[in-house]
Amino acid sequence: MDYAIFHFEKPMKLIQILSGGMDSTTLLYFLKNNHKCEVKTLSVDYGQRHSKEIDYAKWHCEKLGVEHRVADLKPISHLLGNESVLMNKDIEVPDGHYEEPIMKQTVVPNRNMLMIACATSWAIAEHYEGVAYGAHAGDHTIYPDCRKEFADALDKAMRLCDFQKMELVRPFLDNTKSDIAKLGHELGIDFTKTWSCYKGLDKQCGKCATCIERREAFFLAGVTDPTEYEENAPTLDQLTTVNFKFNDN
Repeated sequence: MDYAIFHFEKPMKLIQILSGGMDSTTLLYFLKNNHKCEVKTLSVDYGQRHSKEIDYAKWHCEKLGVEHRVADLKPISHLLGNESVLMNKDIEVPDGHYEEPIMKQTVVPNRNMLMIACATSWAIAEHYEGVAYGAHAGDHTIYPDCRKEFADALDKAMRLCDFQKMELVRPFLDNTKSDIAKLGHELGIDFTKTWSCYKGLDKQCGKCATCIERREAFFLAGVTDPTEYEENAPTLDQLTTVNFKFNDN
């Protein structure tokens, strides 16, 4: 292993937010297999167009024998507005790298707080010690609720929201997405059973921001990407030629 990884002093009882993507799936196996934590998982259906990611979350939980629940927030999805392409199917999901300004269209207002709040309530009810999620060093600044300062503030609030011990656990905070790809590979995760793409097609598109990030992570990790992408996706050679700064808009 050529990268540092978080180490728990002892196994913890945690509710983990599990989207069904690379990061959260790797976190699940890391918590269960490497640190023997007692884990229950929560996926959140907030009306996202790529809700098939939840099917993959369920698949991994069944494989590992982990309890998995889904918080159905669709009834309040109208409160999240219609400006995000993840919510409004009438807006086309842009292609390209996260560094493109147009990727701000993928922001869902305060999404992380909603998910963490739901998981915290469940953790308190279960008398668990905290909530874990797959925040990492590469989380993009276009997402205000991905900033370390935001998560630190949530952690402080969680410690005050009940009289029992509660904290926000972020084992990958100092790791890149390529580190996570390496770790997942070492843990034997079937990455074909993870979903990143924002478009919610039959196959992952291979060119929206989260697909580009996924492909770049595997490349930088030196791990073969097993994902089957749409036929019109750019080739890996095309992406490496432009340093993954692909934009087809």
